[in-house]
Amino acid sequence: MPVVTIKDISQKCGVSPATVSKALNGYGDISESTRELVQKIAKEMHYRPNAAARQLKTNSSHNLGIVYIDSTGSGLAHEFFSGVIDNAKDEAEKRGYDVTFISSALGYGSYLEHCRYRKCDGVLIVSEDFTSRQVYDLVYSEIPTVTIDYVFDGHSSVLSKNVEGEYQLTRYLINKGHRKIAFIHGEMTSVTKKRLSGFYNALAEAGIEVPDEYLVEAVYHDPSSSEEATRALMSLKDRPTAIMYPDDYSYLGGMMELERLRISIPDDVSVVGFDGIRLSQVLRPRLTTYYQDAPQMGRASVRKLVHMIENRKTSMAEEIEIPGRLLEGDSVAQI
Repeated sequence: MPVVTIKDISQKCGVSPATVSKALNGYGDISESTRELVQKIAKEMHYRPNAAARQLKTNSSHNLGIVYIDSTGSGLAHEFFSGVIDNAKDEAEKRGYDVTFISSALGYGSYLEHCRYRKCDGVLIVSEDFTSRQVYDLVYSEIPTVTIDYVFDGHSSVLSKNVEGEYQLTRYLINKGHRKIAFIHGEMTSVTKKRLSGFYNALAEAGIEVPDEYLVEAVYHDPSSSEEATRALMSLKDRPTAIMYPDDYSYLGGMMELERLRISIPDDVSVVGFDGIRLSQVLRPRLTTYYQDAPQMGRASVRKLVHMIENRKTSMAEEIEIPGRLLEGDSVAQI
């Protein structure tokens, strides 16, 4: 089979070789329709770029690193993080970039050293712990980075609206007549602090105070931890009428504990989650939750990262907030 060149693709598409090169290499100064046409024709013609030649010509590897740290051990089965990463990968490939998962356990040393070894043009950091020295060293290195749901001063990040999401869920419970609202929140990360702010803001607006024992710390994405926290709340003399869970998946533990105690949802206690994963909408009763747009977060993070790589002199650090929405289910009773 003859080798397909950029010139062959340009003749087929009716555009210049320079336009084909820009479309295949992810540059932003061509229209999206032209980019899609060129990529479609290149795929049909089985075009294969010469990676070594491209790197020499552009001084770019067209390789993005992804640092993914998940202490729960869920890996890519973690529905929220997998939604971010899968869509980040799709967006990267659409813009002509490969993706490499970065690790500190493969003999390269730190995340930063692994990124340098793989010649990553930029790195997306998806993590539950941004306080580690390895992450800090990578963010403040020469390599462009974008973080998910965490802000480093002077660096770009893509954020879910955690304050607004928890505020909306709390207001929803208040509007349903609830005043005794318990909150099982995750570990004390920046995300948790934002969600607590939304929770307390909604309570303050309504003139509601909740006892300290209604606030219980658990572990994100850990049903057993939420099961234990639910047990503690249901053992109180003055039980809450509603429980807010750290995320939809961890709610499964609370649901099982409530079933074991023969406490009906929502007749005896109302519940809400957070994340809006598919599982939440197939449970019965269907869970009221706040949908975080993980796909859009993944795509936006790569768009920003590529812009930083290709416009180093003009690109500015940004905090990009991705809106979500409340999903009303059947797990909250009117009282």
